[in-house]
Amino acid sequence: MLAAVTNGWSPPPSASPPDAERQVVEAQALVHTLDGWSVVDTMVVPTKTPGRKLIFGRGTLEHLTEKIRGSPEVTAVFLNVERMAAPTKKELEAAWGVRVFDRFTVVLHIFRCNARTKEARLQVALAELPLLRSHLKNDVAHLGGRGGGSRHIMGSGESFLQVHQRLLKDKEAKIRKALDKLRQKRLLLGQQRRRREFPVVSVVGYTNCGKTTLIKALTGDAAIQPRDQLFATLDVTARAGRLPSRLTVIYVDTIGFLSQLPHSLVESFSATLEDVRRSDLVIHVRDVSHPETELQKASVLSALRALQLPRPLLDHMVEVLNKVDLVPGYRPAEPNAVAVSALLGLGLEELKARLEGAVLRATGRQVRTLRVGLAGPQLSWLHQEATVQAVDVRPEAGVADVKVIISDPAYGRFKKLFPG
Repeated sequence: MLAAVTNGWSPPPSASPPDAERQVVEAQALVHTLDGWSVVDTMVVPTKTPGRKLIFGRGTLEHLTEKIRGSPEVTAVFLNVERMAAPTKKELEAAWGVRVFDRFTVVLHIFRCNARTKEARLQVALAELPLLRSHLKNDVAHLGGRGGGSRHIMGSGESFLQVHQRLLKDKEAKIRKALDKLRQKRLLLGQQRRRREFPVVSVVGYTNCGKTTLIKALTGDAAIQPRDQLFATLDVTARAGRLPSRLTVIYVDTIGFLSQLPHSLVESFSATLEDVRRSDLVIHVRDVSHPETELQKASVLSALRALQLPRPLLDHMVEVLNKVDLVPGYRPAEPNAVAVSALLGLGLEELKARLEGAVLRATGRQVRTLRVGLAGPQLSWLHQEATVQAVDVRPEAGVADVKVIISDPAYGRFKKLFPG
């Protein structure tokens, strides 16, 4: 499918031309994410309030109509506005003779294509409900114009609109109930993870910044297959990896952020992002090769603040500057950031060392050397409940000095089980 991207964005007085160019580039990237879609042409034009029926001025509309009608290769138009009112969409499709998509519809379709787990598909279905309700009202208004909108269905006493509103309400209730069950399952798994005391590290970032590639590099998991497209990761996944001290951590891959991501889509996926809130540490991955990396950083931080993350998570977030291999001679300006190339493995050892220190501080773990008897169960217990780094056996004394990374609660249990 061919698509013409018309960036329907009216810049504020303080906006500069690069702002419009940035939005065009991002709009093109959204289109290219979809199989069979390509961009024929782009235009930057002023718009009125997207929610109004008349989104363009008369002159702009005439110019666009002439352009689109005169381009047979254009089979659809993407207006880079968050949402169009249903009458606006219908009017423009009638004027231009092709389908018209707004940002909400395109992003929702990308989500739909990338949803692989039951939870992701349910969240997409939930996000789709406002669109279905909008179409329903438009269809009923059209029927009402012919005298059909208020008829009762088979003597039920309900009108066409009321029946379908009830069906959509029932559908929403079923989706939310199913999501609640899956959320409870995730909470249970999280509790089991915490009982085993695996630190959880959430990896966040702007979409297509290289989060999945970084997790593959940190864990060595060959089964992870990153994809070079927006929203390639829609389902939250968890992978185990080891830090230099042999401490096992769980890396959680999350959905990518996007500027102007429609609010209802964020709301639908808020349950998924709860994993970030319950993490011990957050890694913010940035694509430093992107010309708008600073704006992307601002978008991600704004979204994280909106999630109301605990203050320590925000204050101690580890910033990873990825794709430095694409920027020759790159040197990070941020003193605490770590520059890496997840694809080539550059900077990973420094990052692992930084993560280890951050995880130990965040989880209250300490490095301790404990003397245990060789004949008792202490050594086996430490292997199971802590991270054993070294064992110095003293056979003549029948003991071993064991260097471990252990949390305060686990150390308390050790002292209680093996006093003396």
